[in-house]
Amino acid sequence: MLFWIICAIMAAVVAALLLVPMFRGGKDAVADAQDVAIYRDQLTEIDRDLARGTLSPDEAERTRTEVSRRLLAADAAGKRSLTEAPARATTAMAVVAAAVVVGGALWTYDRLGAPGYPDIPLAQRIADSQTFREGRMSQAQAEQAVAEARLAADGIGAAATPDMPADYLAMVEELRQIVPTRPDDLRGWALLALHEARLGQFGAAARAQERVLQLRGADATDEDRMALVDRMVAAAEGFVSPETEAILRDVLGRDDTNLGARYYYGLLYAQTDRPDLAFRLWRDVINEGGRDDPYVQLARVQVEDAAFRAGVEYSLPPERGPDADAMAAARDMSAEDQQAMIEGMVAQLSDRLATEGGTADEWARLIAAYGVLGDTEQAEAIWREAREVFATSAPAMKVISQAAERAGIAVQ
Repeated sequence: MLFWIICAIMAAVVAALLLVPMFRGGKDAVADAQDVAIYRDQLTEIDRDLARGTLSPDEAERTRTEVSRRLLAADAAGKRSLTEAPARATTAMAVVAAAVVVGGALWTYDRLGAPGYPDIPLAQRIADSQTFREGRMSQAQAEQAVAEARLAADGIGAAATPDMPADYLAMVEELRQIVPTRPDDLRGWALLALHEARLGQFGAAARAQERVLQLRGADATDEDRMALVDRMVAAAEGFVSPETEAILRDVLGRDDTNLGARYYYGLLYAQTDRPDLAFRLWRDVINEGGRDDPYVQLARVQVEDAAFRAGVEYSLPPERGPDADAMAAARDMSAEDQQAMIEGMVAQLSDRLATEGGTADEWARLIAAYGVLGDTEQAEAIWREAREVFATSAPAMKVISQAAERAGIAVQ
């Protein structure tokens, strides 16, 4: 209530400052009329003094000229005041101005502010964030919510199957039938996890990856655990569940520099109203990680929003690397030489990725480069190949999907 009282007082003060000059015009007109009467009396008095001999003809003429000048000025000012600000027009403008000031302020606050949202001290916000974090959905509930949302949207309830060859889909279906009958077949479960993720069935991929970790036991690596995290988050469409958080804590307990775990912890904080902690984690991931790391790219996409919500002034550092330096050096080249250099760089990158492989960011840059060159057919071919290479990594898929969209490729 105190907030609205303060707002009302401020609006009233601003409206008053705008309205006072409007009504002052009428008072000025009355003052001008009084001045006219005084100057006319002075002219009459001059004639009397001239008749009595108290003023010489020359003095009377000079005085009459000065008073007449002032009389004309006062009469013109009075007419101008009455013409420019008639009473009804002044009142109407006052009402309009007050409505614009007060109504505009309320409309702006309704659109940009948070009506009805109480002032919350920092300690209370932190406590509320912790309460929300402890009471959030489980992984199973999150996946169920995703399925229900899809069902409401398209009547299917399952992720769309990518356009794959029929023999490949038959092979995956065979894996689905055989692997569950061999509970100790580590290779079979690893293949099932890989291909379920490749088909976008991240929930099934996560279940298979869980079995992989169980079978590997003490030999399971943090890479195995982060593969499970990627699939769990993808299955929940970006939601970091308590079960996922437990795996992240396990990874960070052994290696607190793990970029993927730190990125996902930042995502958890962003989802539980702690943008300050999310910003710090993502800023460090960006500063410490390589420019080609998919987690770095994901952090770069979101860090500025987290900084804004945390009230921190932050500018995303520019990406630097061999390609950027080469492009800077090419500014003095002719247009033909620049085009030849760009095509050569793209060809070299394409050959290296085809023979040696590379990071998701490198594949994304290759897709984008073909898009810039106008070779959308080749860009689409690279997108299809990258989709198969990174099918098991949700962060990597996001990076290359964004590049494909920028290149004008229909991403399915």
